Amino acid sequence: MNHQVYTTSSEEETLQIGTSIGSSLHPGSIVCLRGSLGSGKTVLARGIARAMGITEPVTSPTFTLIQEYPGPCPIRHMDLYRIDSLEEFEHLGGEELIFSDGVTLIEWGEKIAPLLPHIRTDVLLEIRDDGSRTITVRGLPCMLS
Repeated sequence: MNHQVYTTSSEEETLQIGTSIGSSLHPGSIVCLRGSLGSGKTVLARGIARAMGITEPVTSPTFTLIQEYPGPCPIRHMDLYRIDSLEEFEHLGGEELIFSDGVTLIEWGEKIAPLLPHIRTDVLLEIRDDGSRTITVRGLPCMLS
C-alpha cells in the first residue's frame, strides 16, 4: 500500500498537509485520523475541509460525536473518542453514518475497525519530542505532491 510520511513544525504546516490530502479525495472517500489527544487531527480535518470547499469553521466533534458540514462536497466528521464499544456505535446507527455522498472523516476509527471498508485513507499523527508532528498517510488514491 502506498504511503507518504511528512514532518510538520506548525499548525499551518499541518493544515497544508490536510489541504493536500483533501485535494486527492472524492465523494465517498473515508479517512481515518489516528493520534493522541492534541496531535493535530482536527487541524488536519480543517485542511481537508478547506480543500473540499467548506467555508464554515471546523471544530472537534468530541462532545457531539458527529459534525456535518454542507458544501460542494459535504463532510461528515466523527470523533469516536467517547464511544466505548462497537455495539454502542452500531446502536447509534453509526454504520449507516460511515458511508455518505461526501467525505467521511473518522477520529479514533480504530474503535470501529471491523466496520471500516478496506479501501480508505489512514492518517497517523504522532507528536515528536520537539513538538513537531510526524504524519503518515496510507491509502490515498493518488500520491501527494
